[in-house]
Amino acid sequence: MALYLPFLRRRIGFLGMMNSTLSNFKTSVLSEKNSITTLSDFCNSFSRRFYSNKADKQFDFIHNGGDSKELNFPGGIVKFTSELKFLADVPEERIHCYRVLDDSGQLISNNFVQVDKEIAVKMYKDMVMLQTMDTIFYEAQRQGRISFYLTANGEEAINIASAAALSMDDLVFPQYREAGVLLWRGFTLQEFANQCFGNKDDNGKGRQMPIHYGSNKHNYFTVASTVATQISHAVGAAYSLKMDGRDACTITYFGDGGTSTGDFHAALNFAAVMEVPVIFFCRNNGWAISTPVSDQFRSDGIVVRGKAYGIRSIRVDGNDALAVFSAVCMARTIAIRESKPVLIEALAYRAGHHSTSDDSSKYRPIEEIEWWREAQNPVTRFREWLRGEGLWTTQAETELRDSARKEVLHAIQVAEKVEKPTVKEIFTDVYDVLPSNLRDQEKSLRETIERHSQDYPIDVPL
Repeated sequence: MALYLPFLRRRIGFLGMMNSTLSNFKTSVLSEKNSITTLSDFCNSFSRRFYSNKADKQFDFIHNGGDSKELNFPGGIVKFTSELKFLADVPEERIHCYRVLDDSGQLISNNFVQVDKEIAVKMYKDMVMLQTMDTIFYEAQRQGRISFYLTANGEEAINIASAAALSMDDLVFPQYREAGVLLWRGFTLQEFANQCFGNKDDNGKGRQMPIHYGSNKHNYFTVASTVATQISHAVGAAYSLKMDGRDACTITYFGDGGTSTGDFHAALNFAAVMEVPVIFFCRNNGWAISTPVSDQFRSDGIVVRGKAYGIRSIRVDGNDALAVFSAVCMARTIAIRESKPVLIEALAYRAGHHSTSDDSSKYRPIEEIEWWREAQNPVTRFREWLRGEGLWTTQAETELRDSARKEVLHAIQVAEKVEKPTVKEIFTDVYDVLPSNLRDQEKSLRETIERHSQDYPIDVPL
């Protein structure tokens, strides 16, 4: 009998937890009219943790009362119609795109979340730093100093403005074009450089290819090259936050190409059904490497897919930092207070190559790229707004650009001189005690390096 006691305790503890959770869930149900859909709702909303879209009386559909005008079917009331009509495959008008600043950086609406002056200036400085970092690291790859790089050209506002709207307690599940989010959270230029050069000070000990950043300290999960796998991870983590009653949410970033995977659809459905505090942030930049969106889907972009899964969604101008900031602020409030997922589709043309392994001039006109880079530059647009607000000057611009370039170059020079991780690090950090098969592999590798030392880099310590 004593052998079964631990098992019974676990079972009873689990049932007790479920009973408590269900009890709390039942008493926390609120009416749909209190949900947040507009900026006004956001400003006047009150806190609520859980909400269910299930019918108040689960079995009401049994007592339909002979009413032939509607059917109280599981999931909600459905009205009947005598009109034989299919839903249109193409909408008469595309979903509108929320924006605050016009192309020249002038306000076209006051319907946005106000940004503190200090935060606004920091946002711009980080956008410039991200832009500078991308330019210099890209050049470093072309010089053969690092093996790979990927920029956020045209998507600086998406990176920085979304990060500014989050809390440090929120968990970030990035794709690979969100270095700016990590920059905003305090990841240093030296840490970026150490990772790209894969030296011994890199958090990943040189095991990842460049730009695959990760930081426990900054709640930024390590980048994975596999497309869209992070989306379902973010949903699972959000469910955990909900169960723990945490005042935080998760956010996951992905491109339009990521929405063509099964992981995207499974994640959205799970998040909607389980009602978890997650923000799905799609960077629709028009291209999945060389595949245009026209070859990926026939729907009106990504925003309509949220509605299909029962998720509140919005389309925003990804080149407008104020629009992105406002949308993420509201989305975070909805996610945490209502414990519901939100989908944001940000339209921001990819103004650079997919990566250093890509030449986008092979599949799209150079003139098109240049037009987006100049006419729709998010950094320039936000700077003009700052100037109009009296928060920025030409002298400040010159000083910022000069200092940013010096800081990035210094970080690269330092990282380049730091020695690489030892060969032993290839096998560590998985097992507490290294198993025999890995010990054999390490021994074999060392013997191979000794026999063919001319074929191995001399800067990797044995």
